[in-house]
Amino acid sequence: MFEKILIANRGEIALRIQRACREMGIRTVVVHSEADTEAKYVKLADESVCIGPAPAAASYLNIPAIISAAEVTDAEAIHPGYGFLSENADFAEKVERSGFVFIGPRPENIRLMGDKVSAKQAMTKAGVPCVPGSEGALPEDPKEIVRLARKLGYPVIIKAAGGGGGRGMRVVHTEAALLNAVNMTRTEAQAAFANPTVYLERYLEQPRHIEIQVLADAHKNAVYLGERDCSLQRRHQKVLEEAPAPDLPPKLRDKVGERCVEACRRIGYRGAGTFEFLYEDGEFFFIEMNTRIQVEHPVTEMITGIDLVQEQIHVAAGEKLRVRQKDIQLRGHAIECRINAEDPYRFTPSPGKITSYHPPGGPGIRVDSHVYQGYTVPPNYDSMVGKVIAYGATRDQAIARMRVALSEMVVEGILTNIPLHRELLNDTRFMRGGVSIHYLEQKLAQEQKKKK
Repeated sequence: MFEKILIANRGEIALRIQRACREMGIRTVVVHSEADTEAKYVKLADESVCIGPAPAAASYLNIPAIISAAEVTDAEAIHPGYGFLSENADFAEKVERSGFVFIGPRPENIRLMGDKVSAKQAMTKAGVPCVPGSEGALPEDPKEIVRLARKLGYPVIIKAAGGGGGRGMRVVHTEAALLNAVNMTRTEAQAAFANPTVYLERYLEQPRHIEIQVLADAHKNAVYLGERDCSLQRRHQKVLEEAPAPDLPPKLRDKVGERCVEACRRIGYRGAGTFEFLYEDGEFFFIEMNTRIQVEHPVTEMITGIDLVQEQIHVAAGEKLRVRQKDIQLRGHAIECRINAEDPYRFTPSPGKITSYHPPGGPGIRVDSHVYQGYTVPPNYDSMVGKVIAYGATRDQAIARMRVALSEMVVEGILTNIPLHRELLNDTRFMRGGVSIHYLEQKLAQEQKKKK
């Protein structure tokens, strides 16, 4: 096992990884920007290294600085967390070439799944159900593009092969708008991802977003740990997640879970990963694989009792998985609310000093957050300041506990989206379960109309 791990990230995930390491008796090195000098995880680390000024490009995305920090502190492995460099195959490659262990998949796996076209082709071969669409990149011939779209039936969605996080997508409802939309998406994809390749898929009207958590080791062992429903989204960004997914037949979960595990074995996947699907009318359609730990991993931990970050570390150290499929049992229900420093309805960021802070507690409540009273939320990074997770024996109990937790939580000095979460937890349609990915945006749009 490793003696010292460098954490190449910030915020709540840096603290989460640090806690997992401390429990395992592993020393931690935290890298940080000048803006994060006063962060909790920096103060708690065994060692910390400032790697640059506030902008992410000069610090958390600065590969030479991160590798130098690992060298000077004699770290053995690097955990990238999520976001930043976590799905950067070049970074994973440079980490391993420099003599360190990358706590994550092999670079070739990151590369394969990072390109949506190659990922879809690999999944089709492995028998994972995919959204009907073009077999690969869209051709240059306009007539062929029109033919493909007609075959699929409108509406269709154009997607950038290098896209992610909801970027690089355009929905087309009519043939007249098709070719112009393809050209615009290509131009945007080149600018945003340095890759103009786009592909075409049938656009599902009212799908849910359901994802399967997997763990795999370097010895061809792989397991799935149930699913999460992440359908409450705004601009393709998740707001609230839960596990298991409401009203999903267990047989269907097992069927798609087994396909995901088989895909992991086929591509030689290693570490934690998430298969993301759209789910509509009882069918799963693969959209992408995230080759890292997810923001929403705690809901899976709560219903399985498995520490996913620690499992990542064990696998990276070359060990075999410590659980078999038959050992994994889903118990109870968990819900996660992402707490962001932002206006709860206009969604504008709200950085600044937290003048008063009181996290909630009580049975079944977990808070993953790096903030404290007196902490200043910097304007340079993602607005998430923490996550509240509620666990209950049933979904109703988890919802009730989350309501209590949100009513107790105090964050003053900045605006947060806690009022929105309180509202969602009392929304009749959410309480029934099974809302589509469009539900939250439609709900917010209707409320805006009423205000006018």
